[in-house]
Amino acid sequence: MDKNTIWAIALSTLVIIGAFVVQPMLFPQNQQIVTEQAAETEATEPTALESADSSMFDVNVIKSDDAEVAQQNYTVKTDKIEVIFTNKGGDIISYKLLDHNDVDTKDYVQLADNISDFNRTCSIALGSSDMAILNENFNTEVIDENTILFKKSFNYDGRKITLGKKYTFKPGEYLFRMDVLIHCDDNLGLNRNGVAYTLRTSPQIGPHYDPKKNRYENRQLVAYDGNKYKRVILGTNQFKAFDKIKNFDWAGVAGKYFVELVIPNDSSEIKDVYYSSKIETANYANAQALVERTAFSGSDMQDTYYMYFGPRNDKDLKRYNVAENNAWKFGGHKISDCVQSSGWLNWLEAILKFVMELLYKVIPNWGVTIIVLTIILKILLFPLSKNQSMGTLKMQAIQPRMQAIQEKYKNDQTRMQMEVQKLYKEAGYNPVSGCLPMLFQFLILFAMYNLFNNYFEFRGAMFIPNWIPDLSVGDSVKTLNFNIPALGNQIRILPVIYVISQLLFGKITQSFQPMGANQSQASMKMMMYGMPLFFFFIFYNAPAGLILYWTVSNIFSLFQQIIINKMMAEKRAEIAASVNKKIGKSKK
Repeated sequence: MDKNTIWAIALSTLVIIGAFVVQPMLFPQNQQIVTEQAAETEATEPTALESADSSMFDVNVIKSDDAEVAQQNYTVKTDKIEVIFTNKGGDIISYKLLDHNDVDTKDYVQLADNISDFNRTCSIALGSSDMAILNENFNTEVIDENTILFKKSFNYDGRKITLGKKYTFKPGEYLFRMDVLIHCDDNLGLNRNGVAYTLRTSPQIGPHYDPKKNRYENRQLVAYDGNKYKRVILGTNQFKAFDKIKNFDWAGVAGKYFVELVIPNDSSEIKDVYYSSKIETANYANAQALVERTAFSGSDMQDTYYMYFGPRNDKDLKRYNVAENNAWKFGGHKISDCVQSSGWLNWLEAILKFVMELLYKVIPNWGVTIIVLTIILKILLFPLSKNQSMGTLKMQAIQPRMQAIQEKYKNDQTRMQMEVQKLYKEAGYNPVSGCLPMLFQFLILFAMYNLFNNYFEFRGAMFIPNWIPDLSVGDSVKTLNFNIPALGNQIRILPVIYVISQLLFGKITQSFQPMGANQSQASMKMMMYGMPLFFFFIFYNAPAGLILYWTVSNIFSLFQQIIINKMMAEKRAEIAASVNKKIGKSKK
């Protein structure tokens, strides 16, 4: 092994070590209600929403018996969700999606994660977001199989107030309605530093995950002001106001595949939205949105919120952009904007998604669909790759002349640039011709990365049984009883195949490049050996769908490069002769 190769491997090792230091900083049925004794758009304007029993406040609705009641749990179940309430605060302690499974727990997906005695889903605190939630046992009224009401009278700074929380569900819908009803006997309303109360999402949105093992998952605060959608990736131990938006049409918390949104019927009533990622229980950070309602005066108040707790995908969210498409007649709030996207490359991602879904109708296996789509893209991009290689040959042919110019005018940069441009023109070489194909391929790469890393349909999608049963997580052939540093406890084969394909592709590509100085050769070896090794560690736990795309792309690119190399070998002498002829004529 020569000295340059040793240097390349040593530098690769330093890159890998640096990556693991830097990466954590960068990426930092039938409906029923059951009572149990507890053991302990497309539209431009928002559509008018259903207003049953909300047109006029009736204090009798929340007239509460002040007698003490025992803590009880209540279950609401539709074809879409199963929700368990506690009358302690009138809050949600379990929210399961009945048409989505959690492969880790072998149960339905649980959205209400990290529940504790002092932090629950849809809990309310009287006052600002730093106040404790209500923990008293509420009186409960089961209105019908879809609707449940919790109500309680309180001593509020020496005054009597009555608060009601009414939840309404509909079959076939992830959206539900929550009404907050308040009556003040003294007509003074609620005002603590400009805030009446604070409404919370779940302490942490499920399914439960380990951020140390799953670097491709995160939690985000998402919000929309009627014109712009904004988000922030949550770190750990944060408690901040979301200052990117001032007027909140909706806000909430999202994971990769699921989202909880709070959509007020009157957005002008929202004062601020805070986000919390405090560690409160079991060393597991929260990911919670806290919505502050502005202070109000008078005796009675009724607020209506529409809450979307469900999948973060186009299919389910777009139903609520247009009122005619859902039972709530809810629309005009563009909640589908919260879907994870590539930003300004949305258009390209939408095209790729459309083609992939067409392929899936013919080949109902998402893994095979990824392979076919990748091959189609490589075939379409083949002319660009061929032209790029042709440009490389022209560059090789004029290289000796280029070096002579650089040596001759090394002390006159302006003259050097003029002579180089003249040389390019004489040889018929355009340096941009090699950049444009590469730029277009990078655009495809970024769009595919986001699509394959976040595409909801890959969740739980099997490719090959007992090897790749879920394209949204890494493949696995064996689970160890201990963790391998930087890799975890899973033995994966797909990243190994990816690295081998990358090394082979690099070898084939390097054989086509001209030999240069020792320093250049050392850099090439660094790229050829170091980068695949670097990516092996970075992408070891990446979703299998993403690694599958990169691996197939490498393998197909390898065969394409072999073909191109063979074609270019025949053209090399012809191009060199043509370039020399043009340069010779220009000298005359």
